[in-house]
Amino acid sequence: MPSLTSKIHVKMLASAHRRGTTSEQKIYGIEWGDPDKDWALKLVREQFLKPFIDPSQRALEIGPGGGRWTRYLLSFREVVVVDKHRELLDELQSKFHLPHLIPVLNNGTDFPGVEPDSVDFVFSFGVFVHLDPWIIEAYLKALRTIVRPSANVVIQYSDMRKKGARKQSGFSDNDPERMRKMVDTAGFTILEENVTALFHSAIMRFRRKREGEEMY
Repeated sequence: MPSLTSKIHVKMLASAHRRGTTSEQKIYGIEWGDPDKDWALKLVREQFLKPFIDPSQRALEIGPGGGRWTRYLLSFREVVVVDKHRELLDELQSKFHLPHLIPVLNNGTDFPGVEPDSVDFVFSFGVFVHLDPWIIEAYLKALRTIVRPSANVVIQYSDMRKKGARKQSGFSDNDPERMRKMVDTAGFTILEENVTALFHSAIMRFRRKREGEEMY
């Protein structure tokens, strides 16, 4: 399984360049599914992303890749994009040259320079499916410090109950029950989830837990 030092996404980017599937016009990552065309990804876009776009707020994306999801976030006042590999941030910036798109190079699970209680919306797709549970736990702990109490956090993760996940290279050993426990332990309450739309994974939305509040 990938670890904090894994370069799986860097290798995938290099492979895409060799295949010629990226260009000035084509976004890296679209080959895995276009949210404008694929029905399941459309559902993710319409249910878990678009309703929370607010031009007055600040968004943060973990692992933006080439920007196939970032492009929908650009209506936020500011979009912080976080990755531990400079190559991926450079790829994104080669497609999107915008002053309110702020790249942050991290060490694997932290958010350097992101102030506490400053983020209104967090989105991550195609990243946590590759992360071992202990890394997810570290990320969730760090996330809780930077999001506002009302912030929405949306994360896709691996669901090893599904044959599709077990067939994927590098998918981590996770499932909805395990993810719910990690989210609860980190101090969040789950607002909604979809465990059926994606053939190899699941997705949930949660926010910081209020005093005395349960997981749901």
